[in-house]
Amino acid sequence: MNETTKTTPKDFFLHLSATLALYVSAGALINLLFSVINYHFPDQLAGYFYANAVAWPISLLVILVPTLYVLEYLINRDITKMPEKGNLLIRKWRIYLTLFLTAVLIGGDLIALINVYLNGEISARFVWKVVAVLVVGGAVGKYYFFSLYTQFKKSKLALAVIPWFGIVLVLAAIVAGFITVGSPQKQRDMRFDSQRVADLQNIQWQIINYWQTKEKLPATLDDLKDPLSGAVIPLDPEKQVAYGYSIKGPLTFSLCADFARESLDTKGRGEFYGRGGGIGYPMPMYDTSIGYPGISGDENWQHAAETTCFDRTIDPDKYAPIKPDSAVIR
Repeated sequence: MNETTKTTPKDFFLHLSATLALYVSAGALINLLFSVINYHFPDQLAGYFYANAVAWPISLLVILVPTLYVLEYLINRDITKMPEKGNLLIRKWRIYLTLFLTAVLIGGDLIALINVYLNGEISARFVWKVVAVLVVGGAVGKYYFFSLYTQFKKSKLALAVIPWFGIVLVLAAIVAGFITVGSPQKQRDMRFDSQRVADLQNIQWQIINYWQTKEKLPATLDDLKDPLSGAVIPLDPEKQVAYGYSIKGPLTFSLCADFARESLDTKGRGEFYGRGGGIGYPMPMYDTSIGYPGISGDENWQHAAETTCFDRTIDPDKYAPIKPDSAVIR
């Protein structure tokens, strides 16, 4: 190899950067496709869906895919000017490593998906995930295979078509991701709503504790304030106004909040339980279908995109009053 075909620092970092961008982009694309598939093909045995499962891969793809294409353009431009650079050792190592890892990716993911399927995941998820892995892995493998073996009849066509196919695939996945989770404003609204539910749960617990101590419901939410214990009454996180509260009976009360969006049932729209020995993704901030222990009536926190009130009735058998003589003085 003569002086002009030695690996320069520029060559080294171009190929290293392109390799990292490729691997992270491919992983992000597969994760994004899996999350979209999970959401649109729910399974009650699966975990909960959360928006970051889509937002994070999209963020990576928006930055890394254009970076990858620019780096590949610079590498191919150098090869066009100096064809001997096509034989650089770092380039061959990079391509062979990519082909090897593509085979490992396809084989490993197919084994994992078959394992999940045999453990009871619904077939629609299984089929679409297999398709996603084969499409992404196949496109990457074919492009770099024909980049190395340009003597094949279809190599020129493949090298021209596959990059455009990759752009279309990434854009389609990003659009599907936005359709799944909605706009950033929708996500902001849902985070506010999630905090509202958490606040109402906090207030509800304070009301129960108040009733256990005094055997009556507080006349207003201000009665719950206690500087000694540090108890404070949260306000609406967006509007900074008090939540609605009213007494319906000796043991019944109502809590109200103005919600921006209709609550979503995310159960079963996340990763499948048991894959990799775990649930795959953490649970969302709250599950609107879960009731509050010891409370009768409408026990869930599902709401519409409007002012919604939740009627609650305390069960004295589960939350018995705390008698003064039962307290232990230390």
